Amino acid sequence: MKTKTDKNTKTYDAVKSMREIRDQLSREIMNMSFAEQKAYLRKLLAKKAAKPQT
Repeated sequence: MKTKTDKNTKTYDAVKSMREIRDQLSREIMNMSFAEQKAYLRKLLAKKAAKPQT
Protein backbone atom coordinates (compact mmCIF):
# COMPACT_ATOMS: atom_id res chain seq x y z
CA MET A 1 0.00 0.00 0.00
CA LYS A 2 1.40 3.34 -1.05
CA THR A 3 0.86 6.47 0.98
CA LYS A 4 0.08 9.69 -0.74
CA THR A 5 2.75 12.34 -0.42
CA ASP A 6 0.96 14.96 -2.48
CA LYS A 7 1.38 18.18 -0.53
CA ASN A 8 -0.79 21.17 -1.09
CA THR A 9 1.13 24.24 -2.07
CA LYS A 10 0.26 27.27 -0.06
CA THR A 11 -0.67 30.40 -1.91
CA TYR A 12 -1.27 32.34 1.29
CA ASP A 13 0.56 31.84 4.56
CA ALA A 14 -1.79 33.10 7.28
CA VAL A 15 0.71 32.63 10.13
CA LYS A 16 3.42 34.60 8.32
CA SER A 17 0.94 37.34 7.46
CA MET A 18 -0.32 37.61 11.03
CA ARG A 19 3.23 37.82 12.40
CA GLU A 20 4.11 40.59 9.94
CA ILE A 21 0.99 42.58 10.89
CA ARG A 22 1.68 42.09 14.61
CA ASP A 23 5.33 43.14 14.25
CA GLN A 24 4.40 46.24 12.27
CA LEU A 25 1.78 47.25 14.84
CA SER A 26 4.26 46.67 17.67
CA ARG A 27 6.78 48.98 16.00
CA GLU A 28 4.13 51.67 15.49
CA ILE A 29 2.97 51.73 19.12
CA MET A 30 6.32 50.95 20.76
CA ASN A 31 6.92 54.36 22.33
CA MET A 32 3.30 55.25 23.12
CA SER A 33 1.76 55.37 26.56
CA PHE A 34 -1.16 53.07 27.31
CA ALA A 35 -3.65 55.92 26.75
CA GLU A 36 -2.02 56.79 23.40
CA GLN A 37 -2.06 53.13 22.35
CA LYS A 38 -5.73 52.85 23.26
CA ALA A 39 -6.63 55.98 21.25
CA TYR A 40 -4.52 54.83 18.29
CA LEU A 41 -6.12 51.39 18.19
CA ARG A 42 -9.64 52.80 18.52
CA LYS A 43 -8.94 55.16 15.61
CA LEU A 44 -7.45 52.34 13.54
CA LEU A 45 -10.41 50.02 14.22
CA ALA A 46 -12.95 52.78 13.51
CA LYS A 47 -11.28 53.49 10.16
CA LYS A 48 -11.26 49.77 9.31
CA ALA A 49 -14.94 49.39 10.29
CA ALA A 50 -15.87 52.31 8.02
CA LYS A 51 -14.31 50.58 4.97
CA PRO A 52 -16.77 48.69 2.79
CA GLN A 53 -16.24 44.94 2.66
CA THR A 54 -15.02 43.53 -0.66
